[in-house]
Amino acid sequence: MFEKILIANRGEIAVRVLRACRELGVRTVAVYSTEDTDSAVVRMADESVRIGLAPSRQSYLNAAAVIEAARITGADAIHPGYGFLSEDADFAEVCEAEGITFIGPPPEVMARLGDKTSARAAMTAAGLPLLPGSVEPLADADAAKRLADDIGYPVIIKAAAGGGGRGMSIVEDPVDFARSYQQTKATALQLFGDGRVYVERYLPSARHVEIQVLCDTHGNAIHLGERDCSVQRRHQKLVEETPAPGLPAELTERMGAAAVRGALAAGYVGAGTFEFLVDTENDFSFMEVNCRIQVEHPVTEVVTGVDLVAEQLRIASGEPLRLRQEDVRLRGVAIECRVNVEDPERGFAPAPGRLEQFMPPGGPFVRVDTHGFTGYKVPASYDSLLAKVITWAPDRDQAIARMRRALAEFRIHGPGVHTTCAFLDKVLSTPDFAEGKHDTSLVARLLEPTSVR
Repeated sequence: MFEKILIANRGEIAVRVLRACRELGVRTVAVYSTEDTDSAVVRMADESVRIGLAPSRQSYLNAAAVIEAARITGADAIHPGYGFLSEDADFAEVCEAEGITFIGPPPEVMARLGDKTSARAAMTAAGLPLLPGSVEPLADADAAKRLADDIGYPVIIKAAAGGGGRGMSIVEDPVDFARSYQQTKATALQLFGDGRVYVERYLPSARHVEIQVLCDTHGNAIHLGERDCSVQRRHQKLVEETPAPGLPAELTERMGAAAVRGALAAGYVGAGTFEFLVDTENDFSFMEVNCRIQVEHPVTEVVTGVDLVAEQLRIASGEPLRLRQEDVRLRGVAIECRVNVEDPERGFAPAPGRLEQFMPPGGPFVRVDTHGFTGYKVPASYDSLLAKVITWAPDRDQAIARMRRALAEFRIHGPGVHTTCAFLDKVLSTPDFAEGKHDTSLVARLLEPTSVR
């Protein structure tokens, strides 16, 4: 096991990684920007290093500053969390060159799977089903339009280097295709420095279901069940749960086997997530691979009893998996709600500020992953995620009731501060969600002023 790990992230995931390190007896180094000086992870870490100014490109995305912090503190590994440098193959390669272990897949694997088109090609070769669309990036608007016409509308245009729900647009009418194509290319270039895009069929009423995998350096791979992530706003997940309600066990078993097959074919190492779309006929199609720990990983931990972050550390240190597929047992139902500092009444605009009161919920089978505390000033420079509330129960109805109780208990107050707690409760109270009949269109329907529910 490593002696010292640098946590190249901030917020709740930095605290989560720190706790796993502490339980394994590993010392920690926190890096922080000028706006995060008083953050929870800085207070908790064994050492801390300021790496730059508040803008991410001058701090958390500054690979040279992160590497230098690891060098001067003697860290032998870096955990990137999610976001920022977590899926940057160049950063992973620099870590390797500097003799620092990057806790994630090898750089070449990350590069192949991080590019959506090469990932589609790799999974096609591995025999995973894909939605109709392009495997290679499309050279021009005319070629893309011809493919879209052949596929049939609606289609979705996606950035090859995209991620996090950004760099994509849905086209329902052929007359809008050329404009959307050019806009998506421009957005992709601005966000990711890469204007390549591809086209695939869009499923307006699909379920978004993902499979958690663990792979070691000894050729072993397992999956730990599925997560339903269908409750989304503009492709950003709000609520996640496991198991996926209403899906046949035979289907999720086939999805799990497909994810393991794809991971082994790609030479994957560490914790990763294979994302799929499931249509109304319960056919599934590969969408993408996330080469990192996911925001929603706690629901899998709660039902399996497996500490995914600790497993990441063990795998990266060279240990073989301690579990076989037959050892994985899923018990009960877990739900996660993401509590963001946003104002749903103003189009979910960010609403940060100083927390004059911060009292998270508790009680049986309630877990809260957060970096918030009373007196903390939520920065305006970063993602709005403040806390994740996770509830477990023997069945789904009890898990939902427990989550609604927990959200009602949460006390987050401060000048100008708003959260999504009430909106999340509204989602959970809808008949479609309660009956497990929801899909990725649920939130959009909730936000329609004249919608009938």
